[in-house]
Amino acid sequence: MRVKWMAALVVAGLFLLGAQSSFAADIALTPAGQSPDAMMVKVILKKMKVSADLNKMLKASDLSGEKVLIAVVGGSSKGLGAAGIDKDQEKSRLEDLLKAAKEKGIKVLVMHVGGKSRRGKLSDSFITCAVPSADKVIVVKGSNHDGIFDKNLASKDIEILSAENIRKTSVPLKKVLTDWGVIK
Repeated sequence: MRVKWMAALVVAGLFLLGAQSSFAADIALTPAGQSPDAMMVKVILKKMKVSADLNKMLKASDLSGEKVLIAVVGGSSKGLGAAGIDKDQEKSRLEDLLKAAKEKGIKVLVMHVGGKSRRGKLSDSFITCAVPSADKVIVVKGSNHDGIFDKNLASKDIEILSAENIRKTSVPLKKVLTDWGVIK
């Protein structure tokens, strides 16, 4: 009798572990340009006690049940090289991903956390690619010094939220995720 109970407990435990791991996080997180900035956003979310699945090469087909896609824009030649892709392949991945998110009703948050110093031709190409698909945008002070985010949202009524530095992005991030029903 005791063995049957133990076996039942083991089976129940395995079922619960399996069920728990099969639930996707409400947030999918990916770099848009392969910079390490997405990892920094992951750290901010973790400090906020918010779970997010970071996937550096997230594809449209990977989206399943998330409420929010956070695309952290910032181009990195080194990151692209490490991923084995070029700028055009990354832009294509991003375009497909953003289109799929819209089709699936997933909110899109675009973030740029590198400030003015992490801008340039490569990063700007990913900003131009991602921002028009955004439902909200969060930038670190200085990121929008030339109005690139405003220009790419010109036809939309989307607020650009700003933070003094990367650590302080937790304030607008919390507001957006609360407004979207992801956190309370």
